[in-house]
Amino acid sequence: MKLTRKIDGYQRRRRWLGFPSAVVLKFFDDKGGYLTALITHYGFLSLFPLLLIATTVLGWLLHDHPLLAQQLIGSALAQFPIIGDQLTDTARPLRGSAPALVTGILVALYGGLGFTTALQTAFNQIWGVPVDARPDPLFTRLRGLALLALLAVWVLLTTGLTALTSAAGTGIPSLGTAFSIVATVASILVNGAVFVLTFRVLTARPLSNRDVLPGAAAAALTWQILQTVGAAWVSHELRGMTAAYGLFGVVLGLLAWIYLQSLVIVLAAEVNVVRIDGLWPRAVLALTTHDDPGILTSADRRSYRNYAQTQRYKKYERIEVEIPTRHGEDQTPGEA
Repeated sequence: MKLTRKIDGYQRRRRWLGFPSAVVLKFFDDKGGYLTALITHYGFLSLFPLLLIATTVLGWLLHDHPLLAQQLIGSALAQFPIIGDQLTDTARPLRGSAPALVTGILVALYGGLGFTTALQTAFNQIWGVPVDARPDPLFTRLRGLALLALLAVWVLLTTGLTALTSAAGTGIPSLGTAFSIVATVASILVNGAVFVLTFRVLTARPLSNRDVLPGAAAAALTWQILQTVGAAWVSHELRGMTAAYGLFGVVLGLLAWIYLQSLVIVLAAEVNVVRIDGLWPRAVLALTTHDDPGILTSADRRSYRNYAQTQRYKKYERIEVEIPTRHGEDQTPGEA
């Protein structure tokens, strides 16, 4: 026990260790694993409906340029290096009469909004937005539509970068490496901008670019690393996975990849909250010690009050939180 206290004290006194420890602790407090699973679930269910929308709309807009339409779809599916080829083969445009197509697109779009709704639920929980301050179901989906439009622009930008790199590598092989480096840096910048807007649009709390920039930058860099590592993993280790396991391999690969990406997003949001609200250093001992309030730091006390405030369902509710010290006195009274 003394060794554990020494380790806890050490991380409290050093930012390089105390800050990430606070992020991990808040992740557990927010039930981050559940939030990540929620995003993964709706991401998995909404991927194919969104893919149907993309293939159908591109089929209309680029009827005379089928190769370009296929390239756009391939760029979007490149975000899933484990099973991208199989998804490309699976995706087929919606066909039929005009009313049937419109109905199909609306239904598919509504299903795709489940993913953005899950993201909003996670962000509002992480940022401690009270239930009564969160948007109603209609406005939630309007925010989701804004994100889907943003993702469409993101796909176009990444497609342009991919096409430029391929063209440069084919035309002038000696410049292929240089263009690849430039394209990678540009992709990180584009992804960072998308994350900044995503964190701001989907959170029911006024946030500035500066508030969310560190988490967005970390998410963009990690996203790019996952893309690179995932592509290398496929080419060396998993080349025959889907051929050996068929549809089962596709499903497992897709779930695993979406979960990793969702985990990156949730942790990036936690980084922003801990930094902006000053929720560090935290008492790591609080994970296992539940009967000694004396070990809590001021950041712990603010965190626990915020958690209570998050559960406010009506504006006229009054939630008072008392956190006693070791001697049974609440030295930092507060009301949530």
